[in-house]
Amino acid sequence: MDGALGDGASDSILFSKWRSDFSRKFQYYLDRSTPHPVGRWLGTLAVAAIYILRVYFVQGFYIVSYGLGIYVLNLLIGFLSPMVDPELEVLEGASLPTRGSDEFKPFIRRLPEFKFWYSITKALCVAFVMTFFSIFDVPVFWPILLFYWVVLFVLTMKRQILHMIKYKYVPFSMGKQRYSGKKTAASSSASMD
Repeated sequence: MDGALGDGASDSILFSKWRSDFSRKFQYYLDRSTPHPVGRWLGTLAVAAIYILRVYFVQGFYIVSYGLGIYVLNLLIGFLSPMVDPELEVLEGASLPTRGSDEFKPFIRRLPEFKFWYSITKALCVAFVMTFFSIFDVPVFWPILLFYWVVLFVLTMKRQILHMIKYKYVPFSMGKQRYSGKKTAASSSASMD
């Protein structure tokens, strides 16, 4: 009796060790992918293409795809929104500048790019796995779901863009800002010669 109990305990310890090792290795590769956003997003596009092909060939799982689309839309809103919403909170140091004389404060996202990418990739993988279980294949008329999602997307993006215009922020930056400096009179006169 004790031997059987001991085997269960050793199996539990082995599983715990395997899980810890797997988690450590997964985190290692996740950390290594951090400085490579283009590669990460290309990989996610490949996963999305595989998912789309799976749904297309199976001709089903439209509810799963709709749920995935709503989730991605929710993530997109978090990605495009500032950490501190000027409509909801008035904080002294962390608000967006509202006048030209205000000090420049960099745009800080509510959902950072890495977490945005990771959440989308995880959601695509979960949705892909769900396509192998017929319980999730609820029969629906997919054009209605697609139309409703497009309307929801347009209305949500309109609201987000109006918010960006009202509070004068752009959630994207085009690389590192570089200071070119002022041209001195000597260097400009030398270039005229």
